Amino acid sequence: MDVGKQLKTIRTIKGMSQRELAKLSGVTNAMISQIEKNQVNPSVGSLKKLLDAMSISMGEFFTIDIEAEDKIFFTTDELVDIGDNTISMLLVGGKKADRKMAIIRETYPPGADTGTDFMQHDGEEGGIVLRGEIELQVGKQTQVLKPGDSYYFKTRQPHRFRNKGKVECELISASTPPTF
Repeated sequence: MDVGKQLKTIRTIKGMSQRELAKLSGVTNAMISQIEKNQVNPSVGSLKKLLDAMSISMGEFFTIDIEAEDKIFFTTDELVDIGDNTISMLLVGGKKADRKMAIIRETYPPGADTGTDFMQHDGEEGGIVLRGEIELQVGKQTQVLKPGDSYYFKTRQPHRFRNKGKVECELISASTPPTF
């Protein structure tokens, strides 16, 4: 991996100058310049300071594919599964650093749910059921959605998804901003 290029690309996407990053991280402007030009390799401690200042985890730094930023088309094999061991959530577009929206192909086996705790975060979410049925609870409202049914809501409202049926449910969802 080209650490310098990765750091510079993420810094640029975040709209930060080298000086701003230096001020926020405590790493000198000269050191940031040398890292970005691949003249020096940062220590783990220095890299962590820089990433913390940009609100990027070490894991994200090494998995964000900056080369995919210009990629437009994706095969099924290129979708990144951000779900758990039960629910498949295939993210369209890979893990782009400047993502403003997430489009996800979600698959819920019978009995699967997003947990007993309701989710709540900033943004908006919408989707359409392709096959099977899903129970969606948003605030005090509950609805079982069937193929062709859709939803759209502000995600500050507590919400959760459950497949109470006997067949797998598949849906396509979109959310902005992405919250994974």
